[in-house]
Amino acid sequence: MTLALPALAPALVPSLPTHERWFVESREAGDWSFFLSPLPLALTAAVVVVTVLWRVVALRVDRPELPVLRPLARLVPWVPRLLGIHLGVALLALAATGAFITPSNDHLEGAGGSALLLVEAALGIWLVTGWQLRTAAALVLGLAPALALVAGWTALGECANLAAVAAFLVVVPPGPDAYGAAHPSRAHLRWALLWLRLGVGVALVVLAFSEKLTNPAMAIDTLERYPALDVFALVGLDVSPETFVAVAGATELLFGLLVISGAFPQVAVLVAMVPFNATLLLFGQTEMVGHLPVYGVFLALLVYGSSEETYGAVRWLPDRSPRRSVVPAPVA
Repeated sequence: MTLALPALAPALVPSLPTHERWFVESREAGDWSFFLSPLPLALTAAVVVVTVLWRVVALRVDRPELPVLRPLARLVPWVPRLLGIHLGVALLALAATGAFITPSNDHLEGAGGSALLLVEAALGIWLVTGWQLRTAAALVLGLAPALALVAGWTALGECANLAAVAAFLVVVPPGPDAYGAAHPSRAHLRWALLWLRLGVGVALVVLAFSEKLTNPAMAIDTLERYPALDVFALVGLDVSPETFVAVAGATELLFGLLVISGAFPQVAVLVAMVPFNATLLLFGQTEMVGHLPVYGVFLALLVYGSSEETYGAVRWLPDRSPRRSVVPAPVA
């Protein structure tokens, strides 16, 4: 869900990323023989190299990369409030359709399933109100064991984007005034953005493997049911389904790693929004509701990355290198 270097864009962007489990019958991942074949391995190596180069180049640019987007910096104080609304609407819409945390998890039954949906809906309403969102976000994180219990650990990783937004709101909640303007310290903002990037990036990396790189059968099934996903065919290129799956998985993996890197967030978000919005034309409401937290994350990265005061926090990573002690110079 982020971008590719211009030189590699034609090779990686054609495959529109989507969540196969939302639209076709779920299948177990674990076909590592496909990932360990030459093409997926080569594309994965290329993705890692691109990510490293992307961050190295970004660290040499000491300003927001797209000055034309500087007016977006005015939204910085209200990003936590907007993230709360995105997460709240997503949870409320999922509960209304009988799905718990993710559209594919819509098979809950009995009193226990109804209770989970009611809790999900209540938290969604709470997040939309903007009142005491740190507590509401912490309770959203508390739903993780229930999701792992009813849907498995893979689903927990695939839904890490929701946890990312909740973790951000725990560290940087909206302010107490009527409009929720927040003014966190630099340290709090750095950590909040780090959790935000890690959660969304992990979700994309897990999806790249669980639905494509180690689950080619389900990816090919999706392609057969929705041939419009194959953008190669739209430009007159005839590629095998296996090649399509490898490229699609590498694309999603690239997006995840670039989100984690935090490098050039303005360009990253603008490129990522193209495939994410294109799938709305095919999958409609389900895709929009499922991706609402991701859209909120894109907005946050775009706004913080457009501000002279906060762009550095978007790409910040903890420095674990030992600090050298400064020895004072002798006085003459």
